[in-house]
Amino acid sequence: MQDNQLSKEEISQLTEADWKERLSADEYHVMREKGTERPFTGVYNDATDDGVYRCKGCGASLFDSSSKFDASCGWPSFDQGIDNSAIEEHVDNSLGMTRTEVTCSNCGAHLGHVFPDGPRETTGMRYCINSVSIDLDKSEK
Repeated sequence: MQDNQLSKEEISQLTEADWKERLSADEYHVMREKGTERPFTGVYNDATDDGVYRCKGCGASLFDSSSKFDASCGWPSFDQGIDNSAIEEHVDNSLGMTRTEVTCSNCGAHLGHVFPDGPRETTGMRYCINSVSIDLDKSEK
Protein backbone atom coordinates (compact mmCIF):
# COMPACT_ATOMS: atom_id res chain seq x y z
CA MET A 1 0.00 0.00 0.00
CA GLN A 2 1.28 3.46 -0.92
CA ASP A 3 1.80 6.07 1.83
CA ASN A 4 -0.92 8.28 0.31
CA GLN A 5 -3.45 5.44 0.03
CA LEU A 6 -6.21 5.25 2.60
CA SER A 7 -6.55 1.91 4.38
CA LYS A 8 -9.82 -0.02 4.52
CA GLU A 9 -10.06 0.96 8.19
CA GLU A 10 -9.66 4.68 7.38
CA ILE A 11 -12.24 4.37 4.60
CA SER A 12 -14.73 2.66 6.92
CA GLN A 13 -14.56 5.69 9.22
CA LEU A 14 -15.56 8.15 6.46
CA THR A 15 -19.13 9.42 6.41
CA GLU A 16 -20.88 10.80 3.35
CA ALA A 17 -20.24 14.27 4.81
CA ASP A 18 -16.51 13.42 4.91
CA TRP A 19 -16.63 12.30 1.25
CA LYS A 20 -18.37 15.56 0.30
CA GLU A 21 -15.59 17.48 2.02
CA ARG A 22 -12.79 15.43 0.41
CA LEU A 23 -14.18 15.50 -3.13
CA SER A 24 -15.32 18.27 -5.47
CA ALA A 25 -19.02 18.34 -6.38
CA ASP A 26 -18.30 16.66 -9.75
CA GLU A 27 -16.06 14.03 -8.17
CA TYR A 28 -18.68 13.29 -5.51
CA HIS A 29 -21.44 12.98 -8.12
CA VAL A 30 -19.46 10.48 -10.20
CA MET A 31 -17.67 8.53 -7.49
CA ARG A 32 -20.36 8.35 -4.79
CA GLU A 33 -23.59 8.78 -6.78
CA LYS A 34 -22.51 6.75 -9.85
CA GLY A 35 -22.72 9.70 -12.22
CA THR A 36 -20.84 10.18 -15.48
CA GLU A 37 -18.83 13.15 -16.68
CA ARG A 38 -19.65 14.54 -20.11
CA PRO A 39 -17.65 12.86 -22.91
CA PHE A 40 -14.51 14.59 -24.20
CA THR A 41 -14.36 16.92 -21.16
CA GLY A 42 -12.09 14.94 -18.80
CA VAL A 43 -8.49 15.97 -18.21
CA TYR A 44 -7.21 12.44 -18.93
CA ASN A 45 -9.18 11.72 -22.11
CA ASP A 46 -6.23 12.64 -24.35
CA ALA A 47 -3.40 12.22 -21.80
CA THR A 48 -0.33 10.28 -22.94
CA ASP A 49 1.96 10.79 -19.93
CA ASP A 50 3.55 7.79 -18.23
CA GLY A 51 2.58 6.87 -14.70
CA VAL A 52 -0.01 5.12 -12.59
CA TYR A 53 -3.62 6.21 -12.44
CA ARG A 54 -4.84 6.21 -8.85
CA CYS A 55 -8.30 6.42 -7.32
CA LYS A 56 -9.12 10.05 -6.56
CA GLY A 57 -11.01 8.93 -3.45
CA CYS A 58 -8.45 6.77 -1.66
CA GLY A 59 -5.18 6.81 -3.64
CA ALA A 60 -5.24 3.11 -4.62
CA SER A 61 -3.32 2.20 -7.80
CA LEU A 62 -5.85 1.29 -10.50
CA PHE A 63 -4.42 1.48 -14.03
CA ASP A 64 -0.92 1.70 -15.52
CA SER A 65 -0.49 4.23 -18.32
CA SER A 66 0.85 1.42 -20.55
CA SER A 67 -2.67 -0.06 -20.62
CA LYS A 68 -4.27 3.23 -21.78
CA PHE A 69 -5.40 3.49 -25.40
CA ASP A 70 -7.37 5.89 -27.58
CA ALA A 71 -10.86 4.46 -27.93
CA SER A 72 -12.26 7.74 -29.31
CA CYS A 73 -15.23 7.33 -26.97
CA GLY A 74 -14.76 10.52 -24.95
CA TRP A 75 -13.37 8.97 -21.76
CA PRO A 76 -9.95 7.60 -20.81
CA SER A 77 -9.83 3.93 -21.79
CA PHE A 78 -7.65 1.11 -20.50
CA ASP A 79 -7.46 -2.55 -21.53
CA GLN A 80 -6.88 -3.83 -17.99
CA GLY A 81 -6.50 -2.87 -14.35
CA ILE A 82 -3.10 -2.66 -12.72
CA ASP A 83 -3.76 -6.09 -11.17
CA ASN A 84 -6.73 -8.38 -10.71
CA SER A 85 -7.54 -6.97 -7.28
CA ALA A 86 -7.38 -3.21 -8.05
CA ILE A 87 -10.88 -2.93 -9.48
CA GLU A 88 -14.18 -4.72 -9.04
CA GLU A 89 -16.92 -5.31 -11.58
CA HIS A 90 -20.67 -5.24 -10.85
CA VAL A 91 -23.82 -5.71 -12.93
CA ASP A 92 -25.43 -2.31 -13.64
CA ASN A 93 -29.04 -2.41 -14.84
CA SER A 94 -29.58 1.36 -14.78
CA LEU A 95 -30.76 3.44 -17.73
CA GLY A 96 -32.75 0.55 -19.20
CA MET A 97 -29.69 -1.50 -20.19
CA THR A 98 -27.31 -4.02 -18.68
CA ARG A 99 -23.70 -2.92 -18.36
CA THR A 100 -20.74 -3.81 -16.16
CA GLU A 101 -19.82 -1.10 -13.65
CA VAL A 102 -16.20 -0.72 -12.51
CA THR A 103 -15.41 0.37 -8.94
CA CYS A 104 -12.27 0.83 -6.85
CA SER A 105 -11.84 -2.34 -4.80
CA ASN A 106 -10.35 -0.35 -1.93
CA CYS A 107 -13.01 2.36 -1.36
CA GLY A 108 -15.88 1.34 -3.65
CA ALA A 109 -15.76 4.54 -5.73
CA HIS A 110 -17.60 4.37 -9.06
CA LEU A 111 -15.00 4.66 -11.83
CA GLY A 112 -16.93 3.90 -15.01
CA HIS A 113 -17.87 0.80 -17.03
CA VAL A 114 -16.12 -2.00 -18.92
CA PHE A 115 -17.05 -3.17 -22.41
CA PRO A 116 -15.80 -6.12 -24.52
CA ASP A 117 -14.78 -3.92 -27.46
CA GLY A 118 -11.18 -3.07 -26.60
CA PRO A 119 -8.00 -3.94 -28.51
CA ARG A 120 -8.10 -7.58 -29.59
CA GLU A 121 -4.30 -7.83 -29.51
CA THR A 122 -4.40 -7.37 -25.71
CA THR A 123 -7.37 -8.21 -23.48
CA GLY A 124 -10.22 -7.22 -25.79
CA MET A 125 -11.66 -5.11 -22.97
CA ARG A 126 -12.27 -1.34 -22.75
CA TYR A 127 -12.38 0.06 -19.24
CA CYS A 128 -14.11 3.38 -19.88
CA ILE A 129 -13.19 5.54 -16.87
CA ASN A 130 -14.30 9.00 -15.73
CA SER A 131 -11.33 11.39 -15.45
CA VAL A 132 -12.76 12.88 -12.25
CA SER A 133 -12.41 9.45 -10.58
CA ILE A 134 -8.64 9.17 -11.14
CA ASP A 135 -5.36 11.02 -10.67
CA LEU A 136 -2.19 10.37 -12.70
CA ASP A 137 0.84 9.77 -10.49
CA LYS A 138 3.79 10.48 -12.82
CA SER A 139 6.35 9.60 -10.10
CA GLU A 140 5.43 5.92 -10.45
CA LYS A 141 7.24 5.50 -13.80
